[in-house]
Amino acid sequence: MTAGPGPEVWSSQRLTAAYLERIEAIDRHGARLRSVLELNPDAVRSARQLDRERAGGHVRGALHGVPILLKDNIDTLDALHTTAGSLALLDSMPRQDAFIVRRLRAAGALILGKTNMSEWANYRSRHSSSGWSARGGQTRNPYALERNPCGSSAGSAVAVAANLTLVAVGTETDGSITCPAAINGIVGIKPTLGLVSRSGIIPIAASQDTAGPMARTVTDAAALLNVLAGYDPEDPATLPLRDHPPPDFRTALRLDALQGVRVGVLREYAGFNDDTDARFEQALDALRALGAVIVDPVSIATRGKFDEDESTVLRYEFKDGINRYLASRDGAAPRDLTELIAFNETHRAQEMPWFGQDKFLDSQRQGPLTDSAYLEAHEHSRRLAGPEGIDATLSKDQLDVLVAPTLGPAWLTDWIDGDHAVGGHLASAPAVAGYPHITVPMGSAHGLPLGLSFIGTAWSDAALIGYAYAYEQATHFRRPPPLR
Repeated sequence: MTAGPGPEVWSSQRLTAAYLERIEAIDRHGARLRSVLELNPDAVRSARQLDRERAGGHVRGALHGVPILLKDNIDTLDALHTTAGSLALLDSMPRQDAFIVRRLRAAGALILGKTNMSEWANYRSRHSSSGWSARGGQTRNPYALERNPCGSSAGSAVAVAANLTLVAVGTETDGSITCPAAINGIVGIKPTLGLVSRSGIIPIAASQDTAGPMARTVTDAAALLNVLAGYDPEDPATLPLRDHPPPDFRTALRLDALQGVRVGVLREYAGFNDDTDARFEQALDALRALGAVIVDPVSIATRGKFDEDESTVLRYEFKDGINRYLASRDGAAPRDLTELIAFNETHRAQEMPWFGQDKFLDSQRQGPLTDSAYLEAHEHSRRLAGPEGIDATLSKDQLDVLVAPTLGPAWLTDWIDGDHAVGGHLASAPAVAGYPHITVPMGSAHGLPLGLSFIGTAWSDAALIGYAYAYEQATHFRRPPPLR
């Protein structure tokens, strides 16, 4: 406590204990959100040590003593497992922390635990239920328990929304940060590919995978991105940062960031839900009031023309990436995709009670990354999504940013037929292009959160953070879920 009037001061130990108590109360009991897959048994001891360091005048960095949850596909060399939600990796371990985990520890962050996720980041079956894994079961939406949290960073989003952690780290290949962030009423940043290292993260597709912040405010997300972003000699995608380090993203947090900014309205990604459309019109009014120049409508001319090529790229890159990743782990576990498929068949009752592994089987049939089918699909999809897609749309009307609803309200969880999201295809263009995409709360429909998406060209992350911040501060649409 402070000595007089002013804000209450919390130690890391007290904050950690409060989160552990809340996780026990509403994640493992009560509402049973099932967002936290595993807790760090050393969390309280680590919090004590970080408090002692601060009391002694040593502060490691911007996140000193801050509890953080990580998605279960991010390697940690500690008492926690890294399994992508699968039983197959329980008896093996990575050889080192992921690069971003080393950065988090250096900044003083306290790794509180791992979050549940769509098993194998939703790349096992076309009929999966987002937020389900064999290890963690079904993560539940805190705004309506029978509805889906979206995936694959389901646990990270739900844990942040339900105040089980200050911030969390998710990962995205196509929509896996932005969808659960929007569905759960929080901020999600899918960065430019290469801004955040991929080293030590269980892969789907090297050309699209990235980690990113998930937080209740743009300010917290920007602070976390400051720590995550940086050059990693082991990840060639981060090479542009070697000579040009990323900026301090907190400098983008300006209330006037939208003044004079030309905003293109992607009407083609609206029109699927009346309530969502109504909230979107309110969002556009807010942007106008903040000084933005609204250009309405604009269109990505290549929309839908790279979907098949993206699927081809993911099939090839998953096999290549997962084989190399599995071979790098120590212990008794599948060493390649062939053995992983066999493990799932052997443990079908636990691993595949609701949906199979058709995506694994499709990927296993692919050849090496030197195949012309892969090379052509990769070039074609990146060109149509990026230069001829997002960039061409921005250039045509001299736009600074594109906006659209992230997707519609949360759908009912369905283990039989799988996901049936309304909207949401917006994520594919920035995902395939490797461009930044930020979602911010845009209000709600019948108590279910909605998100507003900001999309820009490569390396425009700081600008998008500024736009998102100005909108957030003018609207304050986020409402906590009805949980005690």
